[in-house]
Amino acid sequence: MKKMNSKGAMEMSVGTIVTIVLLMSVLVLGLYFVQKIFASGSNAIDSVDSQVQSEINRLFSNGETKLAVYPTSREITLKKGDTPKGFAFSVYNNDVSEADFEYTLKASDVTNCGNTMTKQIAESYILGKTASFPLGPGSSLDNARLVRFDLPESAPPCTIIYTLDVKRNGAEYSNADIFVTIK
Repeated sequence: MKKMNSKGAMEMSVGTIVTIVLLMSVLVLGLYFVQKIFASGSNAIDSVDSQVQSEINRLFSNGETKLAVYPTSREITLKKGDTPKGFAFSVYNNDVSEADFEYTLKASDVTNCGNTMTKQIAESYILGKTASFPLGPGSSLDNARLVRFDLPESAPPCTIIYTLDVKRNGAEYSNADIFVTIK
């Protein structure tokens, strides 16, 4: 009779161990997939598709917005060594005549990045930091402008504040701060 109880106890122990191993495997896989889902939900964009363009056009629907930035939070998280990603923006000409617009993106605050980071280094990460374009009266860009950041592996993990300045016919028109967090 004792022989029978120890055999049953052994089978129960093996069954418990197998169950624990399977549950741990499911837990690890679940955590892995949740991490992948949230990591891929990055707010930085790598192209201007129809959804981004329609969101920017929606921002102009009130008729008062001069500058629309997507993502609307103006906060971008980027990973070092990843493909260049960034933000999109468009400009609305609220004047009754055609105008020439120019935009410039500059680093305005790098104090969170330590002593080695300078504004010049931060600006070297920008792809498409300046350009000009004409806009007719009461119109916006047909295709939003995409500004990307190409981060080297040596970039420190920190948050850099960039300022997007837009000028109309050489005069200040609108601006926006963009917060770029490097991970």
